[in-house]
Formats: sequence, C-alpha cells, structure tokens
Amino acid sequence: MVQPEAEIPRRNRIIYASASLGGNVLSRTTTLWLLFFYAPPADADMPTIVPRFTLAIILLLVGIQDAINDPIIGHWSDRTRTRWGRRIPFVVLSTPFYALFFFLFFTPPGVDHSIFVNALYITAIVLIQRIVGTMSSGPIEALLPEIAQSSAARVSIVAWQVFLGALGAAFALVATGVIKDAFGWQVMAGIVAIIALVSRYIGLWGAWPYARRNIEPVRIGLITSLRQVFRNDQFLYFLPTFVLFNTAVTMLLATLPFFAESVILGDDESLSLSVFGLSFDLEGGAVSSILAGAAILAVIVFLPAIYRLTVSRGKAWVYSAAMLFAALTFPLLFLMGLIPGVDPLIQSIFFVALAGIAITGVFAFPNAIMADIIDYDALRTGMRREALYYGAQNTIEKGVGSLAVAILAGLFLLGETAADPLGLRLVGPVAGAAAFIGFIIFIRGYRLPDTVTAETVREKGLI
Repeated sequence: MVQPEAEIPRRNRIIYASASLGGNVLSRTTTLWLLFFYAPPADADMPTIVPRFTLAIILLLVGIQDAINDPIIGHWSDRTRTRWGRRIPFVVLSTPFYALFFFLFFTPPGVDHSIFVNALYITAIVLIQRIVGTMSSGPIEALLPEIAQSSAARVSIVAWQVFLGALGAAFALVATGVIKDAFGWQVMAGIVAIIALVSRYIGLWGAWPYARRNIEPVRIGLITSLRQVFRNDQFLYFLPTFVLFNTAVTMLLATLPFFAESVILGDDESLSLSVFGLSFDLEGGAVSSILAGAAILAVIVFLPAIYRLTVSRGKAWVYSAAMLFAALTFPLLFLMGLIPGVDPLIQSIFFVALAGIAITGVFAFPNAIMADIIDYDALRTGMRREALYYGAQNTIEKGVGSLAVAILAGLFLLGETAADPLGLRLVGPVAGAAAFIGFIIFIRGYRLPDTVTAETVREKGLI
C-alpha cells in the first residue's frame, strides 16, 4: 500500500474519532457500575457479591499489574514492523477479547458460591480484560500523532473524540441504568460490549489508510527508552495533572449511584417525577442516569465554545483554566440535596452539570497535548515513541486511579447511607483538591507551544 502524504481529511478524522464512543461506553459503564454491582450500598436491595474492601484490594493489585503492562505493550508496539504498520495488528487481534471479558464482569458465580470463588472470578476476569484492553486501546490511541501531522488536525480529532466520547459516556451513564432496571445486568453488559467492539473497528477503519508505514521502529531497549521518556520535563509537568484529574472524575462518577440511592431517594424505593402531565416512578438506576446525563449534556453544549477558545488561546491555556474551574466546582457536590426549598434532584442536576463543564475543558485536549509532547521528544531524541508515551501515561494513571476505589471505601466509612451520608458528600471536596493540585503543577512548568517545531521550541528555550 502506498504511504499517504496528504493531511488526513475531515471525514477520516471523524471516523477515527468514533472509536472513542465505544471506548467511553465501556470504560464509563465499568466506572459507574462495577463497584455498585459487586458491593452495593448497605441500604440497597442487592446482595454483596464481594465485600468492598476485598474488591478494593483486588482492583488495586490488578491496577498495579495493568499499569506495568502499559509501557511493555507500548514499547512492543513501537518496535513492531508489519505490512500494516506498527499499531493495526494489535487492535485487530485484541479488540474482540476486550469486549468479551467486559461482558464477563457481570456474570459472576453469585451469592450461591463463596466470597473466595467470586473474588477469584472477578480477579481473573478483570486481569485478562485489562491486558487485552491495553493491547487494543493503547495502539489505536498512539495512531493520533502518526495520522495527524498539524496542530489543527490534532485539535479537530480530539474535539470530535470528546463529542463522540460524550455520546458514548451519555449512553453509559444514562442508558445503562435504564437498561439495567428494565432487562437486567447481563443484557446491559452485552449491549455495551457490542457497541465497544463495533466502534473500535470503525475507528480503526478511518485511520487505516493514513497510518504511516515508513516510521523506523524503536531499536533501544525498554528500560533505556523509559528513562528517556521520564527525563522529558514537559511530560513530567503534564502527566500528574491528567492523572489527578482523571482519578477525581473516576471517583465522582463511581459515586453517582450512591448519591441517587442515599441522597436523592433516601429511604424511598422510587421517586415520582411528572413531565408534561405524565408521571414516572424512577428507581435508583434511572436517577443515577439523570445525574450522569446532566454532566454529559454540559459537555456537549459547552464543547463548541471550548473548541473556539482553544483555537484562540491555545490548548495549554484552556486545559489549565478548566482544571481551576474543576477545583472550584467539584466541592459543590457536597451540597447536593442540602439547599432548602429546592427539590433534591433539581439541585443535584445543577451541581453535576457544573462539574460537567469542567470535565469538558480538561478532557478535551490531553491527547493533543500528548501528541505535542511526543513531537518534542522526537526533536530531542530522533525517535518516534507514541505508544510508549501513552503507555507510560496509562501506567501512572492506572496506578493512581486504582486507588480511587480504596479512597472511596475509606471515605464511605464516614457515612454512605441516607441517615449518615457524610463520607459520600466528602467525595466532591476530595476530588476538587486533586484538581487544584494538578492545576498548580501544570502552570509551574508546562511551556510547549501549540505547534511543536524546532524553531518554536527553541523560541521557548526548551532546546
């Protein structure tokens, strides 16, 4: 196949970006429901399959192992040479297993078996799913700097990724609760797995003609390459900011079902809602979906404005401003349901929507910033190591992010029920503090220009 020289056209950018739809459906569904499914709130009418702290330990240990896999698989991808290029074979072969093992999350042996058997099951399934997930997600993510050469193309792709990813997240955070309530956990999981599989292959189809085959594979070893990656000062100023914020968002999303059950429903099994003269009785899943929908709607509504702001002010400015906004708005979730005279659902929707605006700004352009960091590394070292950089980022992100369940479990010791929700309410302030620390780190040292060339980097005094 002839190596394409032209810039990737808009049609292919959108098709490639569509992979984020299925990826977000799967990842956000996992974030929203895995903890709730295996270790529900004390006052929910569901059995505990694996005790919460046992599950937290399992996810922490699997997260550590998963974090180790990311740079290994990324380096493997950087060193691969095939007629399809460096990335495509990984995505083609691993994606079916990535979807299948997600479905198996929701088919445990159940309460008729011992806690040990269920714990062993979820450990094995999550471990395998994380490995094949890395083999599918890492290489397709690493295609971005290869297929998009200009800053404009990269910002265009990530904007579409955010928009389509928001639609995926909307399905995960809104529709899955409704599907679960109506048809059960396994039907919900099967639908999500199919969406993730089809979306990932469609995205790969859009990138395939523009995946570069003429890039020389990396020849140095993994340890030496990792040392060089972690000597990239701009990477070190960016990495902890994204990791901290992603952990904060993971915590917030994981608590939405708990807020729905303990703060909004309280001691009631359902909530009566009237819309245009029609009355609905909403259970916990539907209430959680409404809250998540408020966040996703905020993302979709504010994305065009944030995109235009990025074009005029640059990726780094928007990224740092959004982190600061997150630090100010996340703590407001403490107040959900506490404002007198306002329906608890209405005020909760408002606070979650504010958080959604912050999520838009911070999640919009990290992939484009990472592409700039990779270009900067190529200027310094002469090597293209896209997959290793994304793998190293994922290593730290997953290592820290795996602590989210443990942090939540610790906070919930302070209260998670309708009668005593203090620990649940404290999740917002803790997430806000994480976002503020990320903001401080970023503004202290990140200096890459929007377009990374030898000249622009030299003007910034970086080389």
